[in-house]
Amino acid sequence: MEPRIRELTALAQDPSVLINGKALTAKIRVPHEILAPGPRGYRVHVVDYDASTDRLYRPRTDADADPYGDITSIGRLVDDAQFHQQNVYAVVMSTLARFEFALGRRVNWGFDSHQIKVAPHAFADANAFYSKTDEALVFGYFAGRSGPVFACLSHDVVAHETTHALVDGLRNRYTYPSSPDQGAFHEGIADVVALLSIFALPQIVEALLDKDNPGATIRRSELTREKLRASVLLGLAEQMGEEMQMVRGRALRQSATLARSPRWLDDPNYQEPHNRGEILVAAMLNTFIDAWRKQLEDVDDVQKGRLDRKKVVQEGADAADRLLTMSIRALDYTPTVDLQFGDYLSALLTADLRVKPDDGRYGYRALLRDTFLAYGIKPTARGSDQEPGIWAQPEEEPDYTGTHFESLQHEPSEAFRFLWQNRRKLRVDADPYTRVLSVRPTVREGQDGFLVHETVAEYMQIVIVRASELSAFKLKKPNRMAMDTPVHLYGGGALIFDEYGRLIYHVRNRLMDPPRQQRRLDYLWETGAFDKEIPEGLQFAEVHRLRGFDHPEKYEEVW
Repeated sequence: MEPRIRELTALAQDPSVLINGKALTAKIRVPHEILAPGPRGYRVHVVDYDASTDRLYRPRTDADADPYGDITSIGRLVDDAQFHQQNVYAVVMSTLARFEFALGRRVNWGFDSHQIKVAPHAFADANAFYSKTDEALVFGYFAGRSGPVFACLSHDVVAHETTHALVDGLRNRYTYPSSPDQGAFHEGIADVVALLSIFALPQIVEALLDKDNPGATIRRSELTREKLRASVLLGLAEQMGEEMQMVRGRALRQSATLARSPRWLDDPNYQEPHNRGEILVAAMLNTFIDAWRKQLEDVDDVQKGRLDRKKVVQEGADAADRLLTMSIRALDYTPTVDLQFGDYLSALLTADLRVKPDDGRYGYRALLRDTFLAYGIKPTARGSDQEPGIWAQPEEEPDYTGTHFESLQHEPSEAFRFLWQNRRKLRVDADPYTRVLSVRPTVREGQDGFLVHETVAEYMQIVIVRASELSAFKLKKPNRMAMDTPVHLYGGGALIFDEYGRLIYHVRNRLMDPPRQQRRLDYLWETGAFDKEIPEGLQFAEVHRLRGFDHPEKYEEVW
C-alpha cells in the first residue's frame, strides 16, 4: 500500500538563518502523491518561468525523489534552482495540509481551478504575492549585498502567500475594503499562520532557544516570558536577512516588540491596515509565549533548576501547533463580510470549545482572552460566565419542516431553503439579493477521541443604491459625495449545523444595521476607496509592495 505521507527537505526559515554556518533545513511532511515534473501534483503546479528574462527553468524530472536531505551547504541550496522548486512545493503543500487538517475537509483555492500555479523565479523584483487572476503564487528575486536573494526560499514568505490563497477560498469578501480591521486581517492571519508554522518546527525552536548556552539542559531562569520573547521572537527577527525584509516588511520585528497596550487600536499610526495587522500578530505570538511557559510549569527538573532541552523545545513546538490549528479552524466561525478583530476572537474561542469543551489545565482560551484584551481586542460575543466571548446559539428554535438533512450537508439550494424559511426567526433581511456561497461538511476529532461532525454554510447579501437613496436605509451621505455615486451595502454570515442537521450557531453581520453600515461607509469615503480601482488579482501585489517600506503609514491604503 502506498504511504499517505512523504517528507521533503526544505529550508526551515530562509538562507540567512544558519546554525554553525550550515543551512537550517527541515523535513516537511506533505501528502503523498505521484508527482509529474515540476513538481506538479493534484493541487500545486510549479511553473518555473522568469518573466523578466523570458527564461523557463528546467523542471525536476525526478520529482518523487529528495536528493537534498544530506546537504548542509547553504550555497549549494541557494544556487540550485531545482531545490527552489522543491522548497516552494513542500511549503505550499504543507500549508494546505495544515488547513485541511484543522478544518476537517478539503479546502479549495479562491478561484475555479484545482491546481495553483507557483512561480519560484517569476520576476526580478523585491516582491511576492498571490494573484487570483493568474491563479498563482509568484515570487521575486533581487540582488542583495552578498548575492541574489530569492523570496521562494523564505519559509514564512511562501506560507504567508499560500495562506492568502486559502483564506480567499474560504472568505472571498475579505479582500474587499470594509474597515481597518478587515483590511488588516488578511495580512495579519497570513503572518500568524506563517510564523506559527515555523515555530511548530522543533528545529527552529531549538536553534533560537538560549543559543549562547548549548547543551542537553537549559536553566529554568532562561524561560521567563521576557527571555523567551527575546530569544525566540526577537531572535528570529534578528536572524532574518535585511534583504528579505524588503519582501515581507518588518512584520515579525514589529509584532515581537509591540508592548501590550489597549491604546494601539486607537493610535492614528495603527489605523492604516498594514500596521494594524501587527496588533493581531502580536496578540497571537504573545499568547504562544504564555502557553509555552504554562506548559513548562508541568515539566520536572532533570537537575536542580534545569530542564531537559529537548522537552522544552517540544513543548514550544506543541504550543505553536495547537494555536496554529485554532487560528485556522476559527475561520469557519467568522462572518462572511465586514470582519472585526473581535469577531475573530469570538470565532477562535467558539471553534475551540466545539472540539475541546474542557479548556484543560493550560487554559488556552483563557490565555487568548487575556492577551487579546491586553491589546484592546474584546470578543464581539458576550458568551457566558463559564465561557466568556463565545458566539450565542440561536434565540429561537428554527423550523426544520421539509428540510432534508442529507442535502443540507452539501447543497447550497437546501441551505438557502432553510435560510429563507427561517428568515424571520434568524432575523435575516428578506429584500436584499441573497446567495448561499458554499456548504461545507467537516469532520474533526473531539476531546474524547470521537469525531465532531458539522456543516458550515456561508451566505452573503447585497444591495446597490445611489448615494441619494442612502437616507432610506437610515444612512447619511458623506459630504461631497455625488448624489449618483453607487454604494454597495453588504451583509452575510455563517450557519453552523451539528451532525443531526440542527443549527447551533448563526454568525453574521446584518445588512440592515445602520450603525455598522455608517462606520463602513465613512471609512471607505475617508480612505478614498470610491476613487480607486485596482484590477482583481493585483491587490496583494500592491499591499506587499507597501510593506517593504520603512514608513507604510505615509502611503494610502490600496486595494
